[in-house]
Amino acid sequence: MGLRGLLTAAALAALVPALALAQPRLVPVPEAAILAPLPAQTSGRVVAGSDGWTYQWPSARFEAAFAGEAVLFKVGTGDQVLQLSVDGAPVGRLVKPAPGLYRIEGLANGRHLVRASVVNEMQAAPARFGGFFLEGGRALPLAAPRRQIEFIGDSHSVGYGDASETRACPGDGVWMTTDNALAFGPLTAQRFGADRQVNAISGRGIVRNYDGMGGDTLPLAWPKALLGAAPAYANDDWRPQVVVINLGTNDFSTPLKAGEPWKDRQALRDDYVATYARFVQAIRARQPQAFVILLAPPSAENEIAAQVDRVAEALKAQGEARLTVIPVGEMELTGCDWHPSARDQQGISDRLSAFLDQHPEIWQGR
Repeated sequence: MGLRGLLTAAALAALVPALALAQPRLVPVPEAAILAPLPAQTSGRVVAGSDGWTYQWPSARFEAAFAGEAVLFKVGTGDQVLQLSVDGAPVGRLVKPAPGLYRIEGLANGRHLVRASVVNEMQAAPARFGGFFLEGGRALPLAAPRRQIEFIGDSHSVGYGDASETRACPGDGVWMTTDNALAFGPLTAQRFGADRQVNAISGRGIVRNYDGMGGDTLPLAWPKALLGAAPAYANDDWRPQVVVINLGTNDFSTPLKAGEPWKDRQALRDDYVATYARFVQAIRARQPQAFVILLAPPSAENEIAAQVDRVAEALKAQGEARLTVIPVGEMELTGCDWHPSARDQQGISDRLSAFLDQHPEIWQGR
């Protein structure tokens, strides 16, 4: 609600007439010599620097609270899609914005929550955000969310082409219709008022990437702050009560090819199960407080679901007690390249949310 509970419902209601008269505008402006930095909270896996944040995993988000009629922000290098909102209402969408300074102006004079959300995927190179600033007005405190949830996965978790109404997405179609805000992870986090990380890479799997292509699998990439040859990620404040993993589609969606390291399909399955179990154990070692949910995506003859069940059985046999498997269910797959649509994403979130609703003790670490 509003400024993380700092504004009451009555206070928000009192702002409605003024907000209705305001016409927020998002405009680029010349670089200013003197600006007052506005303290910001970050969400997602980001790396802080002296002049802002660098990020490459999906779903980075930056937000700040202030009193005034305008707020500025700096965009750094990197191809990204930024969605800007004030008090929960969209005010603009920047697609591959030029680095520089931007202003959101025309706001009603009062208290506001500004948010910049990165909704695309950036496998090729990281992007940067330079923070929020004020020319006038004053900063307001912003309470940190008490709940945290982490999502680890592939293109289904990224939100690959989920805003598309067709499976054919030529040219920049996939890039333009990938919207992580519509994916099941952010939808679920929003449902429970939780901070989130979406640590996902399209085309990657547990032991095998799509069609045997190169690149780190998720167990190799997950420990890193960025993709590729990057330092390890470290954040003592990131202690999620829930970790959700959705992996296997890329491991099994294409036939094995000559030269791949598995002699047959069963060898691939066995490697998947053993590596997945070790991956969960590595996550457990870093996040001992978390409840782990393994999603089982649909596949021919339920091949993936059967292997995910084997992973859960192996872990439970070794003493893992805070873990469950949730089948994703059937999907229409009408997003780009037969990916989950926005409706599919909502359906996955509904299944996940129903389980969490039935087990509120999970948020207390029980």
